[in-house]
Order: sequence, then structure tokens, then C-alpha cells
Amino acid sequence: MKKVLILAYDFPPYVSVGGLRPYSWYKYLKEFGIHPVIVTRQWENKYGNALDYIAPSASNKTIIEETDFGTIIRTPYKPNLSNRLLLKYGANKYKLIRKIISAYYEFAQYFYTTGYTKELYKEAHRYLKENKVDVIIATGSPFVLFSVASKLSRKYTIPWIADYRDLWSQYGDIEKNPFLRTFYQTFEKRIMRNVSQITTVSEFLEHKLRSLGIGKPFHILPNGYDHELIDQVANITPNPDCLNIAFVGTIYDWHPWESFISKYCQFILQHPEVSMKVNFYGVNTEERIKSFILGDYPKIITHFSFTPRLPNREVLGKLAQNHVMLLFNYYSYMGTKIFDYMGIKRKMILCYSDDKEAKNLKEKYYKIEEIDGISKTLQADLIQETNSGIVVKDAHHLEIVLLDLWQEFQTTKKIACDSSGIEKYSRREQVEKLARIIQEI
Repeated sequence: MKKVLILAYDFPPYVSVGGLRPYSWYKYLKEFGIHPVIVTRQWENKYGNALDYIAPSASNKTIIEETDFGTIIRTPYKPNLSNRLLLKYGANKYKLIRKIISAYYEFAQYFYTTGYTKELYKEAHRYLKENKVDVIIATGSPFVLFSVASKLSRKYTIPWIADYRDLWSQYGDIEKNPFLRTFYQTFEKRIMRNVSQITTVSEFLEHKLRSLGIGKPFHILPNGYDHELIDQVANITPNPDCLNIAFVGTIYDWHPWESFISKYCQFILQHPEVSMKVNFYGVNTEERIKSFILGDYPKIITHFSFTPRLPNREVLGKLAQNHVMLLFNYYSYMGTKIFDYMGIKRKMILCYSDDKEAKNLKEKYYKIEEIDGISKTLQADLIQETNSGIVVKDAHHLEIVLLDLWQEFQTTKKIACDSSGIEKYSRREQVEKLARIIQEI
């Protein structure tokens, strides 16, 4: 049986969509003749928010788990001074000092082994000295893991695979800043010199990466849904007395969430007989949303609920209690939540495809350079391909959609989802493709 060493900073129990991809590798690779060895850090989930990313581990010793699926090496984590100040005094104190310290570690880690991946490197190095491994995989972000994998590959003459969940030097503020772009692209190109294969999640990311001059074999492995977890919530029936709409995860500045909430609240005010609720799970802007509702539509606040971050297994159970899944347009990106929405077979509504306010937000905040000839409507394409929801054109169309959904719910006490062809988007299917890549190296 081949053995693969996987460097994955985000990994359960940490609540992160980025951790679900390497977790699926750990969970299914052995079915295809490959033993996965995960090197990650210890996570405590003490705060239930972004502070978990910098919170110290409970143990200062490495923990090794041997399971039926493979091996997990969990390294200890000690926050640097910047993060310790943040944890102790909050976000409003010592801002300048924290920025200086964080900047030092951010740049220094590309010149020598330091920072939050230091322990991962040490444990991976220790494991490789004592065990034979056929392939190394690093999944980013953080992309400094690619540097770790490249060093280990040279030292032990083991081919390595770079897995891009997102872009590195071509993303957001980095791409717009000449200094940061030059710095990161210099290291990205240098690190990619000895990579064997590259996996990524979409044609758009592949095209962007090829524009850097990276002439390595590419493989597109989309994200997906975990069919086993989906099966566990398949029998959950949403409340027939209230039409529930769900949104989970991050809200970005280019998302027209204010427009959605305004139209939704206006709809409730115009139709007081309606029993409808929007449920937010683990959103990053909870206080902003609450303030907006209380400021403009205080009487409608009872038509919303907020739940903190939950592990994926639990959040899927929550989502299954809803009738409709809300998406905001990500344009050239697919995201990950769309696959879970699709897996639990609930109708999706995507806001918006052609809305004036949404276009203004995109122009102001969407900092991902799009590419001619490559789809800028990936979510809409998938929804239409699988017949799994409604692509809402604009705010006016949303009013019509809400009314149609309510009328259907009044009549049937449920919302139909007649999706088809979604099986190929299960994570197990994608892991099988990855296994073939590994076997062929």
C-alpha cells in the first residue's frame, strides 16, 4: 500500500471549510490503496469564533492517532506575542505592535523555519526519517506549507503535490499591492520549481496559476459533499409550520446581504400572515446584520435567528431542518457551501445574477481579476446543471421568488427540490481521482 504524507494546517476538529478537503482525503484514501498520514496542529475550539485560529493548544506534546482510516499527527501550538496580546487584551489594544510582530513572522517564515508551521515541519521531518513515504501533499492556505513540502521533497527525494484551494500571490490585496505581489510571486515560482503535480478546484484557478509560468501537470478536483454525513441527516424533515431559509458561513463585502434582508423584511411587512424565518449559522458578520435589522426593521428581528460556528457534522443537521438554502454570488469562485446545500437536497436561491446594487458592490470590493473565456457564473452554472435551485436575477425578482416559495409552502407544507446528477460531486468521487494521481506518480 502506498503512503502519502499530507500537510494540512486546517483540519477537524477546527471548524473550517478548508479543513474538510484534507479530511475527505484522510477518510477515503485507504479505500483506494493509499495510507494517509496527516500532519496538522492541535485545535481546541475554545472560543467558537476566529480566535480559535490563534488559541494555544491544551498539550505541549505531539499527539499521534492511529485509526482505521490512517494516521494523524497533531502538533502542539503556541501563539506568538502578537496573538497572545490579542487573546489577552482584545482587538482594540496594541494594534501597531501586533501588526509589526505579525508582519515579521509572515515574511520571516519564507527564509527559515519559524512561525505557526514550525512544529508541522519538525514532526513531518521526524516522521520521514523513520518511515518510507511515496508522495507528499501540501494543501493551502496557509501557502507556506508549500515551502515546507518543497524542502522535505528535496531532502528526502519524495515527489510532492501542491493543492490550491485558493490563489496565493494572485488573490485580493496581495495582487493589488506591488510589493506584496512581487514578494509572494517570487517565492511561489521558486517553490513550484520542484513540485510534481498541482491540484486545484476549478478551471479558473488553473488558468490563473498557469499565467505565472508554472509548467507542471494540473488536475481539477472540485470540492464536494460528504455523502456519509449527508446520509445521517437524510431523514430530517423541516418544520411544516414555518418556512425556514438557511445561510451558513462567511459573508463578504461584495455580498448584497443588505438588499436581501431589506426585501425579505419588506415581504414580511406586506404579508403579515407569513410564517417564515431566515437562519444564519456561523456567520462572521452577526452583529452587523443584527444592527442593520434593528435599525431599519426592528419589528422583523424575530424572523431571524443566529447560531455560532458548529462542526460540519452538526451544521449539516441544522441545515437539514431548513426548506431553502441561501447563496450569495461568488462569480468566478464556486465556494464550498453550495455542495453541502446540494447534498442535503434543499432548493437553493442564488442572489443575484444581474442586480444593480450587487454590481456596485462587486466593482468596489471584489478583488479577483476575472478571465475572458472562463465562466464568471460558476454557482449559477452548477445550479442549472443539476436543477437544484433558482438563480435570482435582482432584488425585484427576489420578491417574486419569496412569494412563489410561500405559496408552494402553504399548499404542500414543503419546498420541492428536483435536483439530479449530483452524485459526481461527492467528496469520495473526488478522492478516487486524487488516488489515481498518487498511484501514477
